[in-house]
Amino acid sequence: MLEISSKTNLLEQNNYKYTLQDVEEPNLYREMFNYEEVPKIAFNHRRVPINMPEDIWITDTSFRDGQQSRMPYTVKQIVDLYKLLARLGGPFGLIRQSEFFIYTKKDREAVEKCMELGYKFPEITTWIRAKKEDFKLVKDMEIRETGMLVSCSDYHIFKKMKMTRRQAVDYYMGSIKDAFEAGVVPRCHLEDITRADFYGFVVPFVNEIMDLSQEVGVPVKIRACDTLGYGVPYTEASLPRSVAGIVYGLQHYSGVPSEMLEWHGHNDFYMGVPNATTAWLYGASAVNCSMLGIGERTGNVPLEAMIFEYASLRGSLDGMDPTAITEIGRYYEEEIGYRIPPMTPFAGENFNVTRAGIHADGLMKDEEIYNIFNTKKLLNRAPCVAISDTSGLAGIAYWINEKYHLLADHKIQKEHPVVAKLKEWVDEVYAEGRTTSLSDEEIKAKLGEMKEWEEFRNV
Repeated sequence: MLEISSKTNLLEQNNYKYTLQDVEEPNLYREMFNYEEVPKIAFNHRRVPINMPEDIWITDTSFRDGQQSRMPYTVKQIVDLYKLLARLGGPFGLIRQSEFFIYTKKDREAVEKCMELGYKFPEITTWIRAKKEDFKLVKDMEIRETGMLVSCSDYHIFKKMKMTRRQAVDYYMGSIKDAFEAGVVPRCHLEDITRADFYGFVVPFVNEIMDLSQEVGVPVKIRACDTLGYGVPYTEASLPRSVAGIVYGLQHYSGVPSEMLEWHGHNDFYMGVPNATTAWLYGASAVNCSMLGIGERTGNVPLEAMIFEYASLRGSLDGMDPTAITEIGRYYEEEIGYRIPPMTPFAGENFNVTRAGIHADGLMKDEEIYNIFNTKKLLNRAPCVAISDTSGLAGIAYWINEKYHLLADHKIQKEHPVVAKLKEWVDEVYAEGRTTSLSDEEIKAKLGEMKEWEEFRNV
């Protein structure tokens, strides 16, 4: 039978309905995942169409997955960070949701205090065990949506749960029915989807979920979870590792609308960001992230990265305030005591710092030569240099101009005696065995000893 597709406005054949393959032995894809070797990336040269949704957004898991990999936040820290998330996401809610634990009294207090702020975005959602008492707790707290774990690879079904595929589906469907009965929108976390039998288990299982959702008239969300970071963004890669293939299959063969489809990735193979972007490009409206990428093992998709991916794809920040990223970074370091790796994009200490004199010379002539965009405007972080034995005269001059806010005609030039004398001192320090960059305090103290600097400042 042929039908007009609402997405393509073309005649298409009815989707083939895959049925559950209730195998006796688990399919562990050993040709790809030989535990004694590096996982292999296979290609089948099958392409699926780019299908960017009309609306895309970000969801946050900092207070759920993020808290699984570090000491728990205090209630105050959660509230403060939630406020910054709301500011970062802007008035149109491009950080659409944030998920919380509600197991403990402290968890619930944090949720209540965030709810008291009255923000429309990020909407507060939860993550719970698939138990009736937990669904009741979500309902009692007047939370509309909750995440629940539905592991989908045979590694989990056979090895961890000790079930068959049919038993797993029946168990999961019972929990989803409990959520519907409690009046809660379930968000089904398809754990380990990049090692799962996609057409033998995932698609038939999601079909049952979508059929039940339609039957009871309650929406359901599907979160595709790349639990171990095996996903790849290459368009002709084979399942189960193909991100594009997973998103396409869930839409085309299970009828999951873009606005109900979410990607949750990890960064074990450095693919977190490109995989999330691929999920957007091929039809998922939501990508799930955490602040600074903090999460299990190597972490989740960094939320701040997807802010700039969004702007790159859409051509606009659409009301988001990226200067909040700088404040989030400061809060983590100064209030929480978390050390951000210095080279971390957008938030690390060295993000827009150069140590090379030739780079500093370029910055003096035009900062656009060596800076990725106007970081002062977009992140409230001007490009700067760190002074070391490789900084040269240009680096020292640029440092002075930046730290003392010397503009236009008042800028010091690299030929000035102050710069030359300060470079002599820097060279002496490193000749004596110094190996680390000089601190701002050390350089300012040395300038304070120089009569040439005093004379320059008095002009």
